[in-house]
Amino acid sequence: MSYSDYLTRRLLSTIPMLFGLSVLIFIMARVIPGAPARQALGPRASEEAVQQLREQMGLNDPIWVQYVDYMSGILRGDMGQSLVTNHNVASDIAEFFPATLELTSVAMLIAILVGVPLGVIAGLNKDATEDNISRAFSFFAVSLPAFWAGILLQLVFAFQLDLLPATGRLGDITYVPQEVTGLLLVDSLLALNFVAFTSAAEHLVLPAVTLALAPIADIARMTRSSFIEEYNHDYVEGLRTHGLPGKLVAYKYVLRKSFAATLTIIGLDYGFLLGSAFLVEIVFSWPGMASYGVKAILQTDINAIVGVTMVIGVGFLFANFVVDVLYGVFDPRVRFGDES
Repeated sequence: MSYSDYLTRRLLSTIPMLFGLSVLIFIMARVIPGAPARQALGPRASEEAVQQLREQMGLNDPIWVQYVDYMSGILRGDMGQSLVTNHNVASDIAEFFPATLELTSVAMLIAILVGVPLGVIAGLNKDATEDNISRAFSFFAVSLPAFWAGILLQLVFAFQLDLLPATGRLGDITYVPQEVTGLLLVDSLLALNFVAFTSAAEHLVLPAVTLALAPIADIARMTRSSFIEEYNHDYVEGLRTHGLPGKLVAYKYVLRKSFAATLTIIGLDYGFLLGSAFLVEIVFSWPGMASYGVKAILQTDINAIVGVTMVIGVGFLFANFVVDVLYGVFDPRVRFGDES
């Protein structure tokens, strides 16, 4: 099987997963305790008004009819009206999603840049001091609750040292860059507004580091184990015998061949970050989609709940498809059709 066939098969396999995901999310949203129509109108609304709103929302229809109507609306770009904002859920998500995407992407970049070298250093120094320190840090990082880590970072770097802002996404600046992508770092660079870029970067540091702690631990541990396994192969000793520098062997040959396992963790963690960022967003008052999703749950805003969860699920599947694409870069057996 060729590499293109491999990617086509992976892409087609996401279709039933998307269908199953949409059905599961839709049904779970419909069985959440609470009456959305009553919640939207308030406790003093008449029963007639509540029933009228239920009819408008289609809640009196059979659930399979509700599902078909909702999915056909999504294909038209209509996710229904939010009971909280009174806007189309799709427009709300389009407004809040870039902030979450920017936060999770920077957090994952930090996790990769820290976790991979940490795992390689631990693998090169198996059972030595460096390895023990790496494993201790990984255990500490994965065990530390995100909201507590965020508060600690705020206390130290924002309030005690006054080095970084504690909350928000952008400081008080004269000129806010025009929204093009919704990503402040990108938009400020496109506008050549380096004041806005610096402010956005400063506000991003603490929440991104907080969100990156658990993925750093996962990536470091997986990189270490796969690196040690690959490093024990005979070809590595042959390369070193021929006089190749140890760092060249480690990073160009061993890490590349062992990185496929780490890619899996990166894809899973990135999808996990999209769904778990709400704690960090609340601590740092980050105006992202996760915060919007929490408000939707508290208000029993079923259209917003389904919309946010669907976006997170699609993001998770997309991240794993990208990982499948990258397998061919790091594992030639996939690229040349040998999956054995």
